Amino acid sequence: MNKVILMGRLTADPELKTTPNGISVTSFSLAVDRNYVKQGGERKTDFINVVAWRQRAEFICRYFTKGQLIALDGSIETRQYVDKNGNNRTAFEVVVENAYFTGDRRGMQQGGGYQQQGGYQQNSYQPAAPEPIPQEDPSTYSSGSAGDFEDMPLDDDLPF
Repeated sequence: MNKVILMGRLTADPELKTTPNGISVTSFSLAVDRNYVKQGGERKTDFINVVAWRQRAEFICRYFTKGQLIALDGSIETRQYVDKNGNNRTAFEVVVENAYFTGDRRGMQQGGGYQQQGGYQQNSYQPAAPEPIPQEDPSTYSSGSAGDFEDMPLDDDLPF
């Protein structure tokens, strides 16, 4: 399984580019703080290369800027290339599947918000009216008692 979930800050404004085939792409570096701090030390930060394609790239370039907190999920991919000195190199990067807003609402459009749709975000927030307290349906499980359940026999042959 190859699944990555990251939350960090963009180290530069993402720049939208287009391949010769007309496909949108952006690549950027994400500064991600480590979860732990060695005793007496400072928190370390990792800088992770990220690439996003098509609508995800357009979304990230439209709504995110340098220093802004972003959460994303995707997968790690590697690619080989030859550098300008003729050395073989391997690049590791996270390919974005979904990107999400995180943190406070500064920088978002006033009164607006965002919702995940189809693998990328779109501005489609509608302020919610307070929900009424639902009336309990007498046929639901909440109207049952402990006597309505039976004990399961212990079985050592469970499939898990």
